[in-house]
Amino acid sequence: MTDNRERTDFDEEIDRRAVPALKVHPMVLGEGGEGLFAAGVADMDFKAPQVVRDAMQARLDHGVFGYEAVPGGLYPALCNWQKNRHGWALDQAHILRAPNVLNILAIAASLFTDAGGGIIVQPPVFFDFYDVVQENGRVVVENPLILRDGRYCMDFENLEALVADPRNKMLYLCNPHNPVGRVWTRDELRKLGDICARHGVLVVSDEIHGDVTFAGHDYTPFASLGADYAQNVIIALSPAKSFNIAACCSAFAVIADEDRRKAFQVENSRLTVNKNNSFASVAMLAAYRDGGPWLKDVMEYIAGNLALMRDRLAGIDGVELIEPEGTFLAWLDFRALGLSPDELTTFLRQKAGWAVTRGQAFGKQGEGFARVNIACTRARLEKALERLVKSLREE
Repeated sequence: MTDNRERTDFDEEIDRRAVPALKVHPMVLGEGGEGLFAAGVADMDFKAPQVVRDAMQARLDHGVFGYEAVPGGLYPALCNWQKNRHGWALDQAHILRAPNVLNILAIAASLFTDAGGGIIVQPPVFFDFYDVVQENGRVVVENPLILRDGRYCMDFENLEALVADPRNKMLYLCNPHNPVGRVWTRDELRKLGDICARHGVLVVSDEIHGDVTFAGHDYTPFASLGADYAQNVIIALSPAKSFNIAACCSAFAVIADEDRRKAFQVENSRLTVNKNNSFASVAMLAAYRDGGPWLKDVMEYIAGNLALMRDRLAGIDGVELIEPEGTFLAWLDFRALGLSPDELTTFLRQKAGWAVTRGQAFGKQGEGFARVNIACTRARLEKALERLVKSLREE
């Protein structure tokens, strides 16, 4: 059968500076950063799927942008996506809309933990977890991941001790994990879930990277583990990463526990964050309904970029690729260079011409590392890798 669908040219260089994109904005790159390899912000340099752009254009052509309800097909499309791709029989009644994933984490913290209480995180982990906890008057409690033979794993013994403390009532899970790229297995998630449930600790799971996994590594929605696990989790979902629509979509909170879901609804109303954006709605509906082929294509392209990075860095002294199982983010270990965090930043910026996310932003466990976004054109990545390898050989 012939595949006649329109394909995205992922090799097309698109000027991100034509719009105020954060990745290339002076507030991120700093002064004199125009020529740097901009690989810090976690979005793609590729056009969104044609089906999404067509849906948004059709909505624009309608010309009336008054208040709107959620499109009738959006929740069924999300449920079908989860069922068909991840085997999760998501109950539509458990879904609430939210402006973004971090909003879900923040509301969960304010509703289901006490001021001054602890929220457990697993560093090195997405830096905004720290901000959300602290800005809501809670305390960050660290359950650091263990790096063993080039692969991260959870420290369940330490976690058991932390959840036994009655002051710690919540755990923020990153599934798949940003920045280390782990796609947690069913057994790992069950073990974490069992430990938390025994001590009455609520899991809040950021699963925004769930669709972005590499061959051989399957994302497991935490709630798909079974009814008991679903009752003790709040899941944050969004197609923002999967389809590169972070600036024009929203998020979904999935809450099976009825009391928590009602509390969330009340809080959404109190904060008036329960309004709908027509462009976000049509973008998400088109993505979940028709975006599968584009996602397959883009993941093949990103896998090719990962292969390029793996090849170029093999045998190069001073850097080690922590092999990602998911996300379009590479976690690079530069500790062998013996540089301080500030010295490493200076080296990457001034010698290699890289503007990446400093490892220490993800917790002290990230010192000596850097997170690099590889969802860019292959030509750009190859040029950046050439500069890095040359700089490392001169170091």
